[in-house]
Amino acid sequence: MAGMATEPDVAVLVGLQAAGKTTFCARCLAGRYALVGKDLFPRGARNKQGRQMRLVAEHLAAGRAVAVDNTNPSPQEWGPLVEAAHAHGATATAYWFPPDLTGSLRRNAAREGRDRVPDVGVLATSKRLRRPSTRDGFDAVREVRFDGRGGFRVRD
Repeated sequence: MAGMATEPDVAVLVGLQAAGKTTFCARCLAGRYALVGKDLFPRGARNKQGRQMRLVAEHLAAGRAVAVDNTNPSPQEWGPLVEAAHAHGATATAYWFPPDLTGSLRRNAAREGRDRVPDVGVLATSKRLRRPSTRDGFDAVREVRFDGRGGFRVRD
């Protein structure tokens, strides 16, 4: 499919709320990856995890790369995504957004409506957040930071 990643890949974004994950997806992965994330489902949707995994599997079965834009703070969340990638012959790449709790809380406070997460949610995620590694089954781990010019710096 034109514009998609050449090898099917599951890009798993890992980081706090308001860390820049969604903006990174829009600027750096859009057009090459199909976007999946629980925030894209209606607020009252049931079984968001099941729906997300079904969409990931459908995209992979069609040969499309998928970016999963959630906090994905621990192996409990990213494990099934890595397994799904490998079950479909795809790679799994973690995009790690190192925690900046102060910055995330500040950016989150500037959000409006549904986009704003209660501070307690950001704090709860920070307690569970763990840096992903190839020992977790990822084929690659890339660190993503703001570049200070409104963009991102990505490194392996």
